[in-house]
Amino acid sequence: MIDILRARLRLGQQTVEYPEGPARFPERYRGRPLLDGARCEDACGLCAETCPTDAIRDVGRSSMALDLGRCVFCGECSEACRHGAITFTRDYRLSMRTREELVVPAGRDEPLLARALDARMRSLFGRSLRLRQVSAGGCNGCEAELNAAGNIQFDLSRFGVQFVASPRHADGIVVTGPVTENMRLALQKTYEATPPPRIVVAVGACAISGGAFAGSPVANDGLAGALPGVAVDLFIPGCPPHPITVLDGLLRLLGRIEGDALRLAGTGVVGAAEPLRGEISTGTPPPEEPEKIGG
Repeated sequence: MIDILRARLRLGQQTVEYPEGPARFPERYRGRPLLDGARCEDACGLCAETCPTDAIRDVGRSSMALDLGRCVFCGECSEACRHGAITFTRDYRLSMRTREELVVPAGRDEPLLARALDARMRSLFGRSLRLRQVSAGGCNGCEAELNAAGNIQFDLSRFGVQFVASPRHADGIVVTGPVTENMRLALQKTYEATPPPRIVVAVGACAISGGAFAGSPVANDGLAGALPGVAVDLFIPGCPPHPITVLDGLLRLLGRIEGDALRLAGTGVVGAAEPLRGEISTGTPPPEEPEKIGG
């Protein structure tokens, strides 16, 4: 017991400061993409050809856009573009309320942010939200990040959001994976077993559009094909989305985060990273070197 207490004192507080404080990500993290149509000079189309999920459309035109619902954030398009027309920022605010809002047009520097539920739904779920997660044929990447969202680092439960074992105890469902044929009936029964009013959340490219499995004869291209006519309340894109992105989306849906300030700290690796276009850095500057006294 003494050793356990010593270890806890040595480790200190492990829970991230977000949303009260800035979010912190590793250097290789890729967040919201930016498209600069003016840099797409020759419309070579290499970015679209490289994209494994056909997330980029209308290259070289004024209607050029990138679909976050399809994007797997591999970064291949950015590396293929010779002119730097596509860049990935560290903006973690990716969640949207509608499928159409996930399409990022060229020239949009400011992100659209997920809107809160109406007053009645917020009064029901704003302080306590129980969710049943359905893994519908995914690779377990999104499932692992959802699991991480509940660990000591991110601690989703401190906001009253928890995952439960039975849809009978849930206020809504969270779906991951492209919804394979073998999981379609299970998903439908889980949705029907969740008492109304209920919310539906699609997490990851597979649940939103089918992702890398789009068009497969044994999958349904995500929620839209598996539960036709069912409204999705929140789309959280990514492959997989970072726990902070999940946290940000759910809290905005519940009206627990307001405003559009982007709060980013350093990478946690070496000092504070330089902010990219459209970002605000809130990293604390490194302490000054102590002045040497004497020889």
